[in-house]
Amino acid sequence: HVQLVESGGGLVQAGGSLRLTCAASSGSFSNYVLAWFRQRPGKGPEFVSAIKDVPKTTYYAGSVKGRFTISRDDDKNMLYLEMNNLKLEDTAVYVCAAGGVSGYDLHDYDSWGQGTQVTVSS
Repeated sequence: HVQLVESGGGLVQAGGSLRLTCAASSGSFSNYVLAWFRQRPGKGPEFVSAIKDVPKTTYYAGSVKGRFTISRDDDKNMLYLEMNNLKLEDTAVYVCAAGGVSGYDLHDYDSWGQGTQVTVSS
C-alpha cells in the first residue's frame, strides 16, 4: 500500500485559509481514490472530501462544501485540500487516505497517514 504523509496544518483565525498537502512517501497515487478525513477530540473519523482520478470526480461533506477544494497531482503523487473561510468547528486532525474504492468511512481505504493538526481560533 502507498504510504502517506500530511503537512500544512497550523493555527489560523476564523475566516482564514490553509492548504493541506498529502504526499506519497512510497508508492504511487495512480488509480487510487484519495480522501481527506478529520478527527475532533473524542470523536471518530469524519469524512471531509474525496477525489477519483478517472473520471475526475470530487465528493464533499455538506459541512465543507463551497469552502474546501480537493485536488490531486498524480505526476507528483500529491493530494491537496484548500480550506477557505475556516470555522471554529473545523478544528481537528486532518488525515489523508488512499484506497481502491471510494467510501465515507476511513476503513473503506487501504492506507492513511498520521494526520496534521488544524486549529481555528476566534
